[in-house]
Amino acid sequence: MANEKLLEIKDLHVVYHTDEDDVYAVNDLTLSLDKGQTLGLVGETGAGKTTTCLSILRLLPDKIGEVTGGSIRFNGKDILGISEEEMRDIRGQEIAMIFQDPMSSLNPVYTVGYQIAEALKYHSTEYKTEQEIEKRVEEMLALVGITPERKNDYPHQFSGGMKQRVVIAMALACDPKLLLADEPTTALDVTIQAQVLKLINELKDKLKTAVVLVTHDLGIVAETCDSVAVMYAGTVIEGGPIETIFGGENHHPYTVGLFGSIPNLKVKTKRLSPIEGLMPDPADLPKGCAFSPRCPKCMDICRTTEPPKVFEGEHMIKCHLFNMNKEVEA
Repeated sequence: MANEKLLEIKDLHVVYHTDEDDVYAVNDLTLSLDKGQTLGLVGETGAGKTTTCLSILRLLPDKIGEVTGGSIRFNGKDILGISEEEMRDIRGQEIAMIFQDPMSSLNPVYTVGYQIAEALKYHSTEYKTEQEIEKRVEEMLALVGITPERKNDYPHQFSGGMKQRVVIAMALACDPKLLLADEPTTALDVTIQAQVLKLINELKDKLKTAVVLVTHDLGIVAETCDSVAVMYAGTVIEGGPIETIFGGENHHPYTVGLFGSIPNLKVKTKRLSPIEGLMPDPADLPKGCAFSPRCPKCMDICRTTEPPKVFEGEHMIKCHLFNMNKEVEA
């Protein structure tokens, strides 16, 4: 039986309007996610990963962030076309997000139990009474490995890793169909990172939740994801199943650069190969391929013409190098 699409984003464009310039944060982005699957969204800082997640939840900064084109469909519903009241019903209950910094995601003047309960009061249709909410708070804390008695403690009484667990408990309290995890292991030590990732995987399997995992770490992607979307300058430049991205032969030069910057413990003499240059200014993107100023295989056409999306089965590469004898998107 074919997998059911839970999230479908097509030709998405997002602009931030500032006093100085218009910042083109997301440009012609297309990706999809099946129910119960995990998609790894990878790329350098400034690639547009967080903006993509905020667009799905319609949480772009008011009067500054604007979706200027494209569509976002969740479970068959047009996210961009529904009212704010309908969107509030979806947030938390059907789509939840683990924000990047647990230190600033929790309110320091309220107990962690109160903050989880607040998410249930505003978003849950299943837990209504005080007793039901209180019981659910204790269940969620136990689920993420925190003693339920600590529901009356304040955020400053928890370590960074424990705060991240609280944020995960809050995000999953209403059993969402989709979890947006924006670098959930940032600023955590390696041991705690492993625990948090294991927890997300276990909860995903238990609750059948689909996950969009935003990360810089390709090692994490290899262990946890079913598919990968590599972002650069606000668009997906390569995407496909995890086996194809990590085991295939043909890759976008940027993806090759990402893999080249990973330490290889089997080859002790090998030095890391950094990607030269910086991410382009999103207010002044280069003509043609946005990666062309940094690309070691750049051709003349790359500097003038935007590359097409070239398909090889489920594998997509947006690059002129592969625009020969391949299936190209119309």
